Amino acid sequence: MLIGYARVLKSEVQDAVEQIDALNAAGCEKIFNETSTGGRWDRPQLKQMFDELRPEDVVVVTALDRIASSLGDLFGILDKIDNCGAYFQSLKEGTDTSGDSGRKLMQMVQSIGNFERAKLRTRTAEGQEAARARGNGGGQPPKLSPAQQREILDMLNAGRSAADLARLFRVHRATISRLAAKARRRDSVERINVH
Repeated sequence: MLIGYARVLKSEVQDAVEQIDALNAAGCEKIFNETSTGGRWDRPQLKQMFDELRPEDVVVVTALDRIASSLGDLFGILDKIDNCGAYFQSLKEGTDTSGDSGRKLMQMVQSIGNFERAKLRTRTAEGQEAARARGNGGGQPPKLSPAQQREILDMLNAGRSAADLARLFRVHRATISRLAAKARRRDSVERINVH
């Protein structure tokens, strides 16, 4: 079955009528029409299409930018389509993953996708290492200063509740609970080392 996918961003002035007409002309029996906020994951019609996709189906779009917002996004979507045993076709670019040449195209796309992911992992690791070398361990800065943490632990030991302290210091209760658990672990290790 030929399944069409049309997408228009809310920031665009056009509507999906041209895309839908082109997909109907291409022989699509079902069309998923997405009005996207532009967010990569806020696409319920794409999700529904994947839920209904069956082996040998062909996902048809008018252009690659209608289904993907980046090269990485395109690789991920093509991979999902391939994992369903389905095929992909883009009318504007003449891309068609069915047949021998289509399988070779998918292998090439997957290889490029793997290369891009490996490159991203390498750059991320290098960035983290450089941050550690500068004395920055990465991640978000602590919500509470060391002085605030000591004060909270003292107040907990004096009988104040975690919920009360969370409101007082304007943090989530889980932050207080994690701090208390970390202090308990540290205290138990110190007791073990003393004996």
